[in-house]
Amino acid sequence: MPISFFKKILLLFVITSTAAQVETEVTPPYNIKTISFVQKNQNVVPIFVLGDDFEVQFDDLFGNEADYYYDITHCDYNWKPSEIPKTDYLQGFDNQRIQNYTNSFNTLQIYSHYKLSIPNQFTQLRISGNYILKVLNEDKEVVFSRKFIVYEDLVSVPIQIKRARTVSNLDFKHNLEFSIKTNTITFQNPLKNVKTVLLQNGQFHSAITGIPAQYTIGNDLVYKYDTQTQFWAGNEFLFFDTKDIRAASNNVARVNSNSAIYSSYLHTNNARANFPYSFSQDVNGNFAVRHLNASNNEIEADYTWVYFSLSAPAFRLNKNIYITGMFNNYALTPEYQMDYNTEKGIYEKAILIKQGFTNFQYSVADNKGIIDSENAIDGNFYQTENEYTVLVYYRENNDRYERIIGKGVANSTNLIN
Repeated sequence: MPISFFKKILLLFVITSTAAQVETEVTPPYNIKTISFVQKNQNVVPIFVLGDDFEVQFDDLFGNEADYYYDITHCDYNWKPSEIPKTDYLQGFDNQRIQNYTNSFNTLQIYSHYKLSIPNQFTQLRISGNYILKVLNEDKEVVFSRKFIVYEDLVSVPIQIKRARTVSNLDFKHNLEFSIKTNTITFQNPLKNVKTVLLQNGQFHSAITGIPAQYTIGNDLVYKYDTQTQFWAGNEFLFFDTKDIRAASNNVARVNSNSAIYSSYLHTNNARANFPYSFSQDVNGNFAVRHLNASNNEIEADYTWVYFSLSAPAFRLNKNIYITGMFNNYALTPEYQMDYNTEKGIYEKAILIKQGFTNFQYSVADNKGIIDSENAIDGNFYQTENEYTVLVYYRENNDRYERIIGKGVANSTNLIN
């Protein structure tokens, strides 16, 4: 048999393997900031009903009106590209230039602000499912990517949030019990064809997946597990408000204007794991860009160096501490990793953040990026207010892709013992 035949087989194998790779979110470079999904003028977790309008917005600190393009890929339950042609999930075309951009106005830090509306005159989404949006530069290299989800409202998902069913974690975890109900779909082989994803505060990296229905009652699917559907409860998010970057305000101890742009020094936080739980209102990791006197926050809000400090004397030094939230997509990168100041005995970090109200948390992770939720800096308390989401995926026997047919949402303020 000729050698060229084996080369062709090897090439086909490489191409197939590449196409089947799991899509992961690409972290943006330093100049790309404040990436957000916006709906009705608010930053939201990127989960949308099929046919809804939303925007993707971001800033380029180079401020040179660079050309950016976008690519949209439909993925299966495991975030591998679906084996269907692009014309099946897109009406129109992607790989179009993002034409809506504006330069910052009256700011110390210049930037160009970009907005991509979906759907738009070139691109509309045809089907539900997992999607990944890639933003490309003029050389068609990926600058960053973001996951988003589109679902159909065909099933109801009532959820009950309870304290952990295991005694050892009774005070530290939340357990989700839920069911899937519908009068419009007769499930085919539901134990195999119906899949779920459980999210805490919209965070994809901590999602619980692969949980089948425990049993069925007629056409209803019931999930009442003791351990498989538990989340570490965590603690309330911390926050600061820099809507006026010239003055100290909520959790901002002092302001420095001696450099090219303002610096905001936050009060030093104490590790809260060994303190009693204390309620503080948060927005579950979200943020809002705000300028006290602006008429258009998107281009008039400035950037400021925000100086974080953390006192955590009992922290074990074999892991890293990161500052995370929706403002940086919970990224575990060196840009957000804290450094230990041996003279002061505290952890410190300065991050460039667009002014406004920002939730954040301190995340502990190893060098592989695996988060240690059990030994969280701020502890785990069953009283913590969290929002939980259950997504329902369904693929009939003859379907070529997985649809998302429903979403359920519940808040732990309605906790059941």
